[in-house]
Amino acid sequence: MEVRANLGAALVHLGRYDEAITQYRAALAKLPDNAGLRLNLALAWFKKNDFAAAASQLQTLHDADPDDLRVATLLGECYLRQGHADRAIALLGPLQPLHPDDLDLAWALGQALIQSGRLADGLPGIEKVAEGRGSAEAWLLAGNTAYQLNLFELAQKDAQAAARINPRLPGLYTLQGRVLQALNDNQGAIEVLRKAVAADAGDFDAQVTLGAVLNAERDVPGAREHVERALRLRPESPLARFEMARIERAEGKLDAAVKDMETVERADPAWLQLHVELAALYYRVQRPDDGARERAIVSRLTAERQEKSSRPAPDRAPSR
Repeated sequence: MEVRANLGAALVHLGRYDEAITQYRAALAKLPDNAGLRLNLALAWFKKNDFAAAASQLQTLHDADPDDLRVATLLGECYLRQGHADRAIALLGPLQPLHPDDLDLAWALGQALIQSGRLADGLPGIEKVAEGRGSAEAWLLAGNTAYQLNLFELAQKDAQAAARINPRLPGLYTLQGRVLQALNDNQGAIEVLRKAVAADAGDFDAQVTLGAVLNAERDVPGAREHVERALRLRPESPLARFEMARIERAEGKLDAAVKDMETVERADPAWLQLHVELAALYYRVQRPDDGARERAIVSRLTAERQEKSSRPAPDRAPSR
């Protein structure tokens, strides 16, 4: 059994995971209570990207020793990789106060919180990992999360930290360009976003953002080119369809713009800016009743947002 275990470790090192799993399972058949063997088997499954099989082995280990932080963290990672962020949070959340300096735990829990929509809760842990490990990938995730929270200056700082470590990190140009757009530096955004689409033509966020910025700068043909590329990548995207409607409006194709905005409205009825622009379009195409309806929706959504923002702050950051 010792030979099988050692052979399994050597096979994992060579990336021959199926053969390693065969050896570990044979060894476990004779030594079913050997925690080390079971952990190695779980790690082989994990490295093979079979997270369900890895989780099965890790759950057995966790049930036997709930205080084993490494096992719990790996099990949380498996949940996360399977899209079960809530299960990862339920498992790892109670451990965080007990191990505040463990970066593996902070990374897994931070990702789970972000994946579940609790961006403000997850951001501090990701930034702790980024700083503690000097990780460009962690800084990039932190920057994207700050951007989604509309913390644009923080997102810019996080992007700059990532760039100092790895200026060619995939996705970095896109984040930088989106932040520059949000900070009203359209020329800077265009320059960076052109680099992003040159590096990866399949980058949806870069394509749609570049199209929006070019349209704002009145380069309508250039805007259409990039938004059309974005729509080819994600035909059902409300954001890309909204930007196409804006381009059609700039081209004077008002009926087409109305049709596209109505499509977006059905997909995302709570989008305030959409209703603002759709109301204006209805008036331009001589549909005042529809325009009045949209203005009423704008008033209602605005009031709801004001009411929400005036409520007392909860003890912890709300989910987003």
